[in-house]
Amino acid sequence: MTSIELPAEHIQRIERDGDVVAARQTGRRIAAEMGFGRPEQALIATAISELARNIVSYAERGSITFRAEDHAGRRGLRIVAEDRGPGIPDLAQAMSDGFSTGNSLGLGLPGTQRIMDEFDIRSIPGEGVTVTVAKWISR
Repeated sequence: MTSIELPAEHIQRIERDGDVVAARQTGRRIAAEMGFGRPEQALIATAISELARNIVSYAERGSITFRAEDHAGRRGLRIVAEDRGPGIPDLAQAMSDGFSTGNSLGLGLPGTQRIMDEFDIRSIPGEGVTVTVAKWISR
């Protein structure tokens, strides 16, 4: 593993469709610089797209934070998507394949959970949603 210098944290504001694209590109670039292979870069970019799209669609504005991490020789990228929108009233239902309150297929959150190594979602109705995901470089 090569040692590279990355900022401890990068925050991307999410307010419109162009921000979704920018966040996806930023995440993919950081993943490449960290040494993730192309398949993992694509998975990370897909997860970012889903999370950022949810912010634009349901909360109108929020942020995506990228953090390069190194724990006990294990290197990864942690991504935190936060908004102060209406929140998700029923997390269990939202995490069910096929459920959607919008015009999508409802695969966003469950799909994101499947493609990332770590997934945590917290929501307080009326106060917003925080989704934290991580992907670790395979040894």
